[in-house]
Order: sequence, then C-alpha cells, then structure tokens
Amino acid sequence: MPALERAEPQAAFRSGHAGARPVMLATLDVPFEGDAVAFALDSAVELGQRLVVANFVERPPLPLSAMLGYEDLPPVPEMARSLDETASLARSLGVDVIRLRVKSLHPIPAMLEVVAEQDAGLLVFGPDRSRISRLRYWRAARAIRSSVTALIWLADLWWSTLFMLVKPCLRDRPGKGNGVKATG
Repeated sequence: MPALERAEPQAAFRSGHAGARPVMLATLDVPFEGDAVAFALDSAVELGQRLVVANFVERPPLPLSAMLGYEDLPPVPEMARSLDETASLARSLGVDVIRLRVKSLHPIPAMLEVVAEQDAGLLVFGPDRSRISRLRYWRAARAIRSSVTALIWLADLWWSTLFMLVKPCLRDRPGKGNGVKATG
C-alpha cells in the first residue's frame, strides 16, 4: 500500500547498518511533481531511510547585491509551499527529513556533486515538467544518467510520450519499405 494512502502514520524502520543510503528528491528551483513526491516518500518509508529534499537554484553572483546582503532571495511562495508540504508529509509518515537549498552558477553539476556527497541510494529527480524548460530538463536528465551511481527515478520526457504516439503512424505510412503498399 502506498505510504500516501495509509490511514495512520507508521514509524519507518530504522536501518542500523553503516551502509544506509538516503533517498534524495531533487528539483531545479521549480515545484515538485506529485508523482515524484509520492515515489520518493514511498521509497523512504519502505526502505526506512531518511529523505533529502533538495532545491538547486541558479544564482549568478552580483557584486553589489552581495555587498548589500541581498544575494540570497527567498524562494517564491509556490516553491516554498512545495518544499514545506513535502517535508511535513514525510515527517508525518515517520521519515527523517533533511532540506537543502544549494545556490550555484551551475546547478546541474552542483546537484550531481551533492548526490555523491550524500551517497544517495535513490535519486528522484522530480521537477514539475510544465514549469521547467524541455532543454533544461533534458540536460539534467542526461547528466544524471551519465554520472550518478545511485538508482534513478526520472519522469518520462515529453518527447518519449510523443514518440510513442507518433511511432504507430510512422510505421503505417505507405511507400517506406514497411510492407504497406501505396494505392492510387
């Protein structure tokens, strides 16, 4: 039964061995997708591991802002609400939560570095795909697949869904050497 559907909170099983590896839920300064949150919470509860909720923010250094102390802008209310709801839901299910906010000129390499530092057993990359550009999501997914040694959960890319819809149409086109003869 998924952890989100349980009637009462259950204390997560605490793994006593040194090889315990946390579940990391990461985003690139956009709210989380619901499926990603559900998967990360279910995994953390079932594995009995802590949940690391991480937001990676691209912040270019501005000299005047740094001198005046304004270089750290608070997150937009919707982003803050997404992070707070995820952390409070995890705590209500008995999961230890660590929240990280990482500011970097290059947030994708910073995310890969934090995953390695935290020694995550599972990385759930779960930004709301309607709020992140396709190119940025694709670059992050490519970097994650190529260098992360943990188990990875990625939401389907928009083009994979599109390809699944278009593929049958391409297969049935006449005159392309696929056995369908053109008539007329």
